[in-house]
Amino acid sequence: QAQLVESGGGSVQAGGSLRLSCAASGYTGSTYSMAWFRQAPGKEREGVAAVVGRDGTTAYAYSLKGRFTISTDNAKNTLYLQMNSLKPEDTAMYYCAARFGRCSGSWCLDPRNFAYWGQGTQVTVSS
Repeated sequence: QAQLVESGGGSVQAGGSLRLSCAASGYTGSTYSMAWFRQAPGKEREGVAAVVGRDGTTAYAYSLKGRFTISTDNAKNTLYLQMNSLKPEDTAMYYCAARFGRCSGSWCLDPRNFAYWGQGTQVTVSS
């Protein structure tokens, strides 16, 4: 069973940057997909970006592509989300998620398709 632990959240002013990390364990060596989701108060959880296992195929929420970059360090079993040019509307709890098997496109950004979740890390962007 996969275990996921996020870190790197915090408070930043608009225009700033943050890098989130997600340390993964419990399923190394398998084909898997990982993703970042976020949820603001009163809103549904939404997909931010996803990456498929070791081949590195990525998917992004259209509105975030260009500001956010997902990446992995397979040697460290760690998932990252680099967030640049942050805006107040990016304020949310950010979650790391994983599933066994591949995914593609928008299917990778649907939280219903992910079985394993971290506890979340809060990102707050002030204007």
